[in-house]
Amino acid sequence: QVQLVESGGGLVQPGGSLRLSCVASRSIFNINVIGWYRQAPGKQRELVAVFTSGSVTNYANSVKGRFTISRENAKNTVYLQMNSLKPEDTAVYYCHARVIGVGVREYWGQGTQVTVSS
Repeated sequence: QVQLVESGGGLVQPGGSLRLSCVASRSIFNINVIGWYRQAPGKQRELVAVFTSGSVTNYANSVKGRFTISRENAKNTVYLQMNSLKPEDTAVYYCHARVIGVGVREYWGQGTQVTVSS
């Protein structure tokens, strides 16, 4: 079992920045995939940025150059630094982990709201 707790969301003006944090209940060192998804009202949940195979990163095209995912294994924490925020970045942001062992298990946090508005 992995519990994920997000924090850091809020209201920010266009062009502003936020940093999201996701703290896991166990070591993230050997979690196969861990990162961030988001879901805007009326839209499907979509990948934002994830770590795969350890330190390899994968970003959505819409956030490349603006968002940066990072991790601090000693604190079981994954971060999402979001710069140059746009109104279309408004969504609930979820932390996600996939653990591959005998089977595949997926874990989600409760989500944190990010609203970009003037």
